[in-house]
Amino acid sequence: MTRYARFASLLFAGLFAGFLTGVLVLELSLRGFDSSVYTQVRLVELDSLDKLAVATLLPALIATAVLLYRTFRTNTRWLTVAALALLVFVFGLTLLVNLPINADQLDWNVQSPPSDWTDVRDRWQIAHALRTVAGVLAFAVLALTAPLPTRSR
Repeated sequence: MTRYARFASLLFAGLFAGFLTGVLVLELSLRGFDSSVYTQVRLVELDSLDKLAVATLLPALIATAVLLYRTFRTNTRWLTVAALALLVFVFGLTLLVNLPINADQLDWNVQSPPSDWTDVRDRWQIAHALRTVAGVLAFAVLALTAPLPTRSR
């Protein structure tokens, strides 16, 4: 069971970290464009990317929690605790900052975005950058807990 939890934890945390990194690159690329381009791309992002985030973050959280339970009495428990804490941080930041902004942006009009669109963009992107760093760190920490393969002679 521990092996499966470790595999699922690494798989979903890695997929989630990659997803976050891809979105970060896209968002940083959008900084050079005007309000209508930014709004149009955000509306496209909001069409389905939230589903991908849920489909990767929730299994990563669950599998990491199971892994922590299964390895609590081992010397890797503190790394697993750190990874789970980072994923919980990502989840909390998402709920507190990114999702409310996403919900607000669903009502934006491409032809006339709100006058404070850059402030909203910056708040979302800063929170997303923090989520990305935490998600990548969680994946890296989980990778450190994975046993290295041994070679038989």
